[in-house]
Amino acid sequence: QVQLVESGGGSVQAGGSLRLSCEASGYTFTTACRGWFRQAPGKEREGVAGIRITTGKTAYHDSVKGRFTVSRDNAENTLYLQMSSLKPEDTAVYYCAAVERCFIGTILLNTNTYNYWGQGAQVTVSS
Repeated sequence: QVQLVESGGGSVQAGGSLRLSCEASGYTFTTACRGWFRQAPGKEREGVAGIRITTGKTAYHDSVKGRFTVSRDNAENTLYLQMSSLKPEDTAVYYCAAVERCFIGTILLNTNTYNYWGQGAQVTVSS
């Protein structure tokens, strides 16, 4: 059974940093695509960052470019999201996602790309 477990959420003041981790178990995502999404109250879930595991190709939402960095540790089957220069509008529940295989043309920031999801981690940024 595949499980994704996020950790590292919390509260921080604007301008601060947090790092989210997403540990996968039950499957080794060596040929996968993995991503981070977020959902604020009353809003739809949106793609924040994604990565193609085999090539390291990444994609970011325009609002986080230059501030967030997605990375992976293949040996640990873990995905990370380093978030810096956080803003109050970054406040949301952050979810990690994974799909076993992805291809050229796979849209990394589309929720429909993924079939496994974590339970979510709250990130709160105060002004």
